[in-house]
Amino acid sequence: MTTSLGLSEYEIERGKPMPDKNHAFVQGNFLIQLFLKYSSKFRVLPEVNLDLFIRERVPDLAIYPPMAFVPDENEIRMREVPLGVIEILSARQDLAELMIKCCEYFAAGVKSYWLALPALRTIYVFYAPNEYEIYSGTDLLQDKKLNIELDLAEIFK
Repeated sequence: MTTSLGLSEYEIERGKPMPDKNHAFVQGNFLIQLFLKYSSKFRVLPEVNLDLFIRERVPDLAIYPPMAFVPDENEIRMREVPLGVIEILSARQDLAELMIKCCEYFAAGVKSYWLALPALRTIYVFYAPNEYEIYSGTDLLQDKKLNIELDLAEIFK
């Protein structure tokens, strides 16, 4: 269902455009690769509501320290700030909005912020709003703060 402004319920609820097919491919590949290589070190949660002191945000992926699934301890909004956040640019999404999110996540305490641009097969790994490294093509992404290495060929396949 869409509103008179042409926004879907998804877009209104999450405050971001609806993901597209390429977004879904990249998000799924991130989940698979992070699980296969780092499931003992991290818990990666997709589309979780973060209750940041600035505002509520819903990153594509949030990287947390290991945590167990405990049905009796559910949270609608996560108050614990993730170690890292991954955002994936959708076809209808504004890059400037993702840069605003970058600043908000760092202000809240994340250690790294990854910005994936599927159309360019490129990922920016931010360590601060103005401190980043760029990986593209078949590079080996290296997040020095979280000690994560991923093959971009596996992310953009």
